[in-house]
Amino acid sequence: MTTPFGRASGTRYGTASTRIAADSTFEDSIARLDALAMLLDSAIRIPGTKIVMGLDALLGLVPVIGDAISGLISSYIIFEARRLGAPRWLIARMAANTTLDTILGSIPLLGDMFDVAYKANLKNVNLLKRHAEKHGHRYGRAIETTYTVS
Repeated sequence: MTTPFGRASGTRYGTASTRIAADSTFEDSIARLDALAMLLDSAIRIPGTKIVMGLDALLGLVPVIGDAISGLISSYIIFEARRLGAPRWLIARMAANTTLDTILGSIPLLGDMFDVAYKANLKNVNLLKRHAEKHGHRYGRAIETTYTVS
């Protein structure tokens, strides 16, 4: 069996992390990750402005623990990408985005502004979508993508 990214299960990367659940298709997973990223990064528009923020920025208002919780929720996107069979370099890039968002977001006041401006979860989902779109044709996958500009 191959993953959406073309890696055969049973390869040196292991089978547990590359299997897709029977009740969930690749497109369903991408839609779920997209919805989570929107909730975390751009669910709320500040009235009278063009500024959007999400649950990530709101959780960041709670010192230290809020950013840790936000980082854990953001890690689910990375976990799901790995489960779908994303390559290690893509997982590393996504982890770097999440780590940067979590560490800099924990700085009082400046971190809250950073959380509003830096949309790590949307970036990570878009990285995953672009990679799947670029490499999906090799594996019989046609991925419909919409990119959000932040």
